[in-house]
Amino acid sequence: MREAVVGGDQSAEPGAALAADDLPDGLLVADRDGRVVAFNRMAARLCRVPASSAIGRDFRDALPLTDPDGRDWWKLSDPYGGLRTRTRQPEQRLLLPDGREVLMAARYVRDRPAGELARLVVTVRDCAPRERGERSRADLVSTVAHELRSPLTSVKGFTATVLARWDRLTERQKIFMLETVNADADRVTRLITELLSVSRIESGRLELRRAVVDLPGRVRKIIAGRVAAGDPADGFRLQVRGPLPELWLDADKIEQIMSNLLENAVRHGAGTVTVVIEPHEEGAAVTVRDEGTGIPPEAVPRVFRQFWRSRRRGGTGLGLFIVKGLIEAHGGAITVGRAPTGGAEFRFTMPAGTPEFA
Repeated sequence: MREAVVGGDQSAEPGAALAADDLPDGLLVADRDGRVVAFNRMAARLCRVPASSAIGRDFRDALPLTDPDGRDWWKLSDPYGGLRTRTRQPEQRLLLPDGREVLMAARYVRDRPAGELARLVVTVRDCAPRERGERSRADLVSTVAHELRSPLTSVKGFTATVLARWDRLTERQKIFMLETVNADADRVTRLITELLSVSRIESGRLELRRAVVDLPGRVRKIIAGRVAAGDPADGFRLQVRGPLPELWLDADKIEQIMSNLLENAVRHGAGTVTVVIEPHEEGAAVTVRDEGTGIPPEAVPRVFRQFWRSRRRGGTGLGLFIVKGLIEAHGGAITVGRAPTGGAEFRFTMPAGTPEFA
């Protein structure tokens, strides 16, 4: 393959120019006669055409493309015979001969404005990452619509009933309906909080408000809240092993992490939920385990992905994805495995150390 160089300054140090094979996208360059003069490694991989056989061929033979309707793209766009005022071709989704989709963009290089085409520069990239992103967004919209429909329907129904029949309802009925509306409003609020967390994690805009946090105290508070909400007091066990170093953490995020892990253990596990907090490499480690059936080994790699759910299919499938993102934002890490009691065991670490602003 003939090595092509992209950009570069003649006065730059040797080796400072960028070789075509260094590009993350496929690159094809054709001369004024339409003959391929550069065909990089990524283009050869995407098109499954050896670079050595592409060099010197007509660009249409080296990179045959069709639109979604099956029409020859190069005949439609006519790079060498079309309007001479064109300088670029916006990115298009096109098909290779074997049916695989690629994203193609082109630059028309001319010796002078409105002159003949001197060089055709084409880039191609795999469509799969974008398709995964689009599927993820579609799944998110579907999940949100499904999760919002049930509580909002309940809120609407009970509110309409209370307004229309207030004088005919007993005090017990009124209290039941208002408590249901309040619980469903809390459910919608939690969903919105999860969505905001997902958005901030994926965009890298997650902000941490660090302060010294009493980690065991926070966990005790969360457990007490669950017991007050109706969970049995003997359903939780907290063990603090040894003195912990000073931990500068975001208290709200830590509560969100622990709330999600405890909710996951209660909903999908069984028996007593045990929380162990202990020193770990100048930081702290927290283990949450239950006594249920555990997570199947084949499902472990998918646990922290968006929309992963167990066979019981409870919740939105975003909780553990958020947990992982919040822990990693603190500089920690989380793993999942099988507990000694047979259930699921989630273990995460948090580093110690005083931040610079303190």
